[in-house]
Amino acid sequence: MNGAQDLGGTMGHGPVNPELDEPVFHGDWERQVFALTLAMGFFGQWNIDEGRFARESLPPAQYLSSSYYQIWFAALCKLLVANGFATDEELASGKQIMAPRSLPRKPLTAGEIPLILAKGGPADRTEPGPAKFKVGDKIHTRNINPHTHTRLARYLRDRTGEIVMVHGAHVFPDSSAQGLGDDPQWLYTVRFSARVLWGDDRNPNDHVHADLWEPYLVAA
Repeated sequence: MNGAQDLGGTMGHGPVNPELDEPVFHGDWERQVFALTLAMGFFGQWNIDEGRFARESLPPAQYLSSSYYQIWFAALCKLLVANGFATDEELASGKQIMAPRSLPRKPLTAGEIPLILAKGGPADRTEPGPAKFKVGDKIHTRNINPHTHTRLARYLRDRTGEIVMVHGAHVFPDSSAQGLGDDPQWLYTVRFSARVLWGDDRNPNDHVHADLWEPYLVAA
């Protein structure tokens, strides 16, 4: 999706000012939003790519004026409503109106959380067939503008690069975000010259590396 999250190469947003010794959370509410998002994700009613799409599909004015965890909270609210866990009226009032939806799994206990977080959610899968590309191959990225989630950023589209790593097959986010299953596809690290991406006035020694799935690529 060409949303407000896809800022690579755009200008006029002001300087980036990293916060010295920035804490993980700036307030207890951020910690709670993070915990709620993980806890609800455990019930399996949406996946990580659907969660990403919920964030990036927020209205641009809202997205760009919100903090990181404000974006997470807004996306969680969207997912709760879309999956029948709450209504807009309930979220606005903070009071339960409809009967609670039955949960497909029992809630996590505090003791289970460290083990689950340590296990993570690996996205590698069995290869669907032989890889189309190998290290050293020149590729060209497709020029796509999907209405749903994609990991092919706008500034990387219709550009030529070189395969520098092959990672095996992984869940294809574009399919996963639409609830179409894992759809495993080969994943590559592609190196792009900064001059190819940003123009001839860039340092010829600068490069951008991006992990891209095979459906995004064609032979150059």
